[in-house]
Amino acid sequence: MSAAAVVPIARVFAPEALGTDVHVRGWVQRSRSSGGILFLHLRDRSGTVQVTGKKDVLGPDVFDATSHVQVEGAIEVEGTVADDPRAPGGRELRARTVTIIDAGNPFPIFQEQTEEFRLDKRHLVIRSSEHVATFRVKAELLRAMREFLDLEEVLEVTPPILGGNPAEGGAEAFVIDYFGRPGYLSQSAQLYLEAMLSPHERVYSLTPSFRAEKSRTPRHLTEYQHLEVELAWCDLEGLIDFIERMVASFCHAVAERRPAELRALGRKPEELLALQAPFPRLPYDEAIARLAKQGFPVTWGSDLGTAEERALTLEEQSPLFVTRYPRELKAFYMQRSPTDPRTVEATDLLAPEGYGEIVGASCRETNLDSLQERIAEMGANPGDLEWYLDLRRHGNVPHAGFGIGVERILRWMLRREHIRETTPFPRTPSRHTP
Repeated sequence: MSAAAVVPIARVFAPEALGTDVHVRGWVQRSRSSGGILFLHLRDRSGTVQVTGKKDVLGPDVFDATSHVQVEGAIEVEGTVADDPRAPGGRELRARTVTIIDAGNPFPIFQEQTEEFRLDKRHLVIRSSEHVATFRVKAELLRAMREFLDLEEVLEVTPPILGGNPAEGGAEAFVIDYFGRPGYLSQSAQLYLEAMLSPHERVYSLTPSFRAEKSRTPRHLTEYQHLEVELAWCDLEGLIDFIERMVASFCHAVAERRPAELRALGRKPEELLALQAPFPRLPYDEAIARLAKQGFPVTWGSDLGTAEERALTLEEQSPLFVTRYPRELKAFYMQRSPTDPRTVEATDLLAPEGYGEIVGASCRETNLDSLQERIAEMGANPGDLEWYLDLRRHGNVPHAGFGIGVERILRWMLRREHIRETTPFPRTPSRHTP
């Protein structure tokens, strides 16, 4: 068979393909035989087609060999496109010749297996149609994020993921031996993005971030994709406006470009298309009052955990901004609120339906004395952050930024029960293989 003649399987379903000869190749999803006819479902990157092969057409040797190809075995098929209302998509490929590329060994993945076994075999599990759809939606989401930021003239930059000090405190940072000195895997690119503001004004990065949290919840990973944005000349209201426009934009783009995958995963595209800015705002103190009425043991100064965020959003249809948290709950670089020095100019965007935080955002503290005070309070070595303090000494301007956990966004968009289903090889406190 000539490789030049190979076409994507999707071509089989084109109106003009009916009755024509085509040459396809891919992986066998399942097979069965009935008398002298072999039925295969063949998959490539573009789709799946039913292939039928008759023994008297293929010849007994090829027919027998093809019937022994295992699930995920690889073959090439040349044949004629025909209508068949019983076949998926209403078309089938009637084979004249089959070439076996790799018959494969018996495939070890089936439905009635433990979750731990399936995680051990993750490299094979991710071939499932559900995971194929998930990661195509994820790729579309990343593309839509970049498109929005490009239209907003936000420049993509490439900060390091290995540094000499943790960005948000050492307790949740992975420490490595960097040639005899401590090094840290990045928790956030934010400090480096702030350094890039002066020449560029609007910057973003998309990098892996690492959190050494022993959090075993459906929304935590120890490694995840982190989209971070920094905007000069921006206050909290401007930041919230930017975030909600971005979230609505990429939800609409994914719904328009991947409707079939969304439906296959149980999310109606129309639900994402219906999402419109502005999103509701809820001040932190009002959130605490609402939770207290629901029976949660919270007072002003309590952090909002998974259960509290779920309670606030379970009945919501739109994401919800919770604004102006207590200063002690947030990182050292967040700006103190001018109207209430107990709070910071910060907001978290909580996904509806109980999925929890998907965006963390704040204005950055520009007062050098306040920054130094907070660094001392957190017990950090001021010398490690001297380079960051330099940013306040040379061209210091109001600015704000946010971080998005891509997998958390995807978990909400696809209504996945666990965040590990949004990444090919999930990293959690109990797993860093395969």
